[in-house]
Amino acid sequence: MSERTPIRTIVHLVRHGEVYNPVGLIYGRLPDYHLSETGRAMAGLVAEHLRGRDVVHLRCSPLERAQETMEPIAANVGLPVTTDGRVIEADNYLEGIKVSLMGTIRRPQSWWLFRNALRPTWGEPYREIVARMRLAIRDAEEEARGHEAVIVSHQLPIWMARCDAEGRRLAHDPRKRECRLASVTSLTLLDGRVASVDYTEPAAELYAGPPPTKFVAGA
Repeated sequence: MSERTPIRTIVHLVRHGEVYNPVGLIYGRLPDYHLSETGRAMAGLVAEHLRGRDVVHLRCSPLERAQETMEPIAANVGLPVTTDGRVIEADNYLEGIKVSLMGTIRRPQSWWLFRNALRPTWGEPYREIVARMRLAIRDAEEEARGHEAVIVSHQLPIWMARCDAEGRRLAHDPRKRECRLASVTSLTLLDGRVASVDYTEPAAELYAGPPPTKFVAGA
């Protein structure tokens, strides 16, 4: 008796486009942070990149920047979007702080925030992010079984999902995440198990320069 061929499903994890943030705040989960004009152009390039793919399911973070990135994708494929709080940005204690003031919070009186980079102590534990992303990806795979799904999320949740899929350590240098704006991290699953991971940058032509070298939480 021959073995059944595993069912192949692809789940694309899309990071949102550039956000309009003239003040330079760490916005995290704060409301009313929308895509910039460049961010909307990035979203359009992602939608074109995914045009013609066998996409049958869409899932998105509830934050505005993610929803706005999903809009042209949903318009292209003509599908409803499931809003899923499990793919929201990582929670952190740095929301509302100006990026330019990051140095001041590293004074001795603020060191408790950074006492354990392996957890990390400045925000939502990595393992908790992995757990919620696993569940969301599993549900997306079930909805798209044998086809493809798109999830629009945020840098750290996507990077945690990739580390989990590739068996990497969760603790990492945030500046070295391979997850730029409007990038697509594609998980190919065979009966629920990750067989391969691919990474593309459909909006690379709109990047202002090389990847940032400063750590910015909540992007």
